[in-house]
Amino acid sequence: MRPVQPAVWFPAIRARSGSDVFTQRLVAGLRDRGLRAEVTWLPHRAEYAPWTVPAPVPPRWANIVHANSWTPLRFLPANLPLVVSLHHCVHDAALAPYKGIARDLYHRFWVLPMEKDLMGRASRRVAVSRYTAEQAGAVFRGLEFEIILNGLDTAIFRPATVRRAHRPFRLLFVGNWSTRKGADLLAPIMHELGQGFELIYAQGLHRRSIASRLPENMRPVARPCGNTGMVRLYQESDALLFPTRLEGFGLAALEAQACGLPVIATRGSALPEVVVDGETGLLCPQDDVHAFAAAARKLAEDPALWQSMGRAGRVRAKRYFGIETMVDRYLDVYGSVLSAGYTTHLAGGRPS
Repeated sequence: MRPVQPAVWFPAIRARSGSDVFTQRLVAGLRDRGLRAEVTWLPHRAEYAPWTVPAPVPPRWANIVHANSWTPLRFLPANLPLVVSLHHCVHDAALAPYKGIARDLYHRFWVLPMEKDLMGRASRRVAVSRYTAEQAGAVFRGLEFEIILNGLDTAIFRPATVRRAHRPFRLLFVGNWSTRKGADLLAPIMHELGQGFELIYAQGLHRRSIASRLPENMRPVARPCGNTGMVRLYQESDALLFPTRLEGFGLAALEAQACGLPVIATRGSALPEVVVDGETGLLCPQDDVHAFAAAARKLAEDPALWQSMGRAGRVRAKRYFGIETMVDRYLDVYGSVLSAGYTTHLAGGRPS
């Protein structure tokens, strides 16, 4: 019997985060293989007020639905096998000190029950790193998680033709302006570094009152549009400064390395799976402002080290994190789901 080709529908809540990027890249990769794949974007309120958003109608051609773990079940059809991707586990105890009461209650009493319903319904569950899989296994006991690392197109994310460090040495921060991302550490780090360094930040500052308190060596840039804008931002920088407190994967660190940038990041969560300390970047103890500043100085004062780390990051990104590898792994997951006794949606079947 000829195997059924996967035809994948992605009902996705637009969060303007790495999960959006993941969905877009996976859909593009599947289409490049000649497969049917489509995203239906839901507004952000679908996450916290799902009853205000009509449930979308799945395409008749779809035989698999693929959702992220914060998708309420009301948006997912019962007659299609479900694959769930977990991008980070917000129930990680390491994150608890930085949540605040409101966010902790939201995660505990809204997100956790929603994820448990989704995980129990799923045919396959995928975590984007070993660290995320371990944290999820501790929370969702009895459930198995496959590990598929995130990927990117290294033909798009690539270094500039000519690489010379800027003066002042130019650091880049990419991410939401949040405590989890370590945004509160940026100003102290830049205060310590002083005039020989500058930090450009790509997004996240929404209040002038915050911007007015930042040191003069921190400079905002317009939010980049699409991959082209992000690649240009990486290519015009010297190193990524990423003092995040928890990453389910660390997509910015991967993108930076693919573009030939050394990464200065926290030694913790999933980041050691992406950044090799001393080879493709420098990993620092969490919250250690002095260590982050010292790492930046080390790269700025040693051009040979800066160059070698940039080259090594590019090589590693191509070898282990290409989009082709990620798509291959998901195709294996889809194939196993379809071969496990499911009939297609076109036939009106339900999981057997």
